[in-house]
Amino acid sequence: MPLNSSSRRTGFLPVLALIVLFLVAVTVYAVSVLREPEDEPPAAAECTATADGVQYSLTPGRAATAALIAGISVERGMPPRAASIAIATAIQESGLRNLDYGDEAGPDSRGLFQQRPSQGWGSEEQIMDPVYASNAFYNALEKVPDYLNLPLTVAAQTVQRSAFPDAYADHEPEARAFASALTGQSPASLTCTLGPPSTSGSPDAVLASLTAVYGPVDATVEGNRITVAGTGSYGWSVAQWAVANAEALSLDSVAFDKQRWTRATGTWDPAPTSDNAVVMTVFEVAEQS
Repeated sequence: MPLNSSSRRTGFLPVLALIVLFLVAVTVYAVSVLREPEDEPPAAAECTATADGVQYSLTPGRAATAALIAGISVERGMPPRAASIAIATAIQESGLRNLDYGDEAGPDSRGLFQQRPSQGWGSEEQIMDPVYASNAFYNALEKVPDYLNLPLTVAAQTVQRSAFPDAYADHEPEARAFASALTGQSPASLTCTLGPPSTSGSPDAVLASLTAVYGPVDATVEGNRITVAGTGSYGWSVAQWAVANAEALSLDSVAFDKQRWTRATGTWDPAPTSDNAVVMTVFEVAEQS
């Protein structure tokens, strides 16, 4: 006997429901299982200084600026405390950036320390040179009576005459950590986590940057390797300056005092090295055959 229309509809609905469920299941499976996993975003590049078990981080560019400020204090033979004061001041005034503008309180302020041509710090062109600006700051700091024993914010304010005299103290722990590493007082305490470099480095550029900060150095170049004579805290200052500048200068590794930092690990690890020389290896992009 032929089925009536009601019977046909009743038999069709379960089949339709099964088809819909099957399609949903296939879609969920394709999305959750068969989809290619997305690459995780790369970790942000950063440089870290550790002091008393606490880590402080800066971008590679700002760490390189801190290294310049600290290295100049080493070249001048100043105590590490001077570098702490200078780095804390630059963090407060510019965020360790070479600013080409000021604010309402000092519209002609410029550079790392927001120094003002109208206040006798030098020309705008001079102030925008980080080496000149750092030396100008230290020249003024050395004239502050007993600055080594003053609270950091008092020493900084005596130089800067800021509208916010207590603000420098906010940056003292961070500044001390980076100053201690970058003046060589705390060996192997500054590391940088970086991605692979995109361009080859230049040994000549490394030496030019190094001598701008430390003055003439006893260095030799063999291929992509630069060897700088140095021992003790001076050697560690140069070594950690190199790590802080590894991003900008395309350095692949830095070795000193039985320790080596590499881009691959981002850490200082035991390695056979010279006790009296810092060895920097410049990254070279492999030529396409």
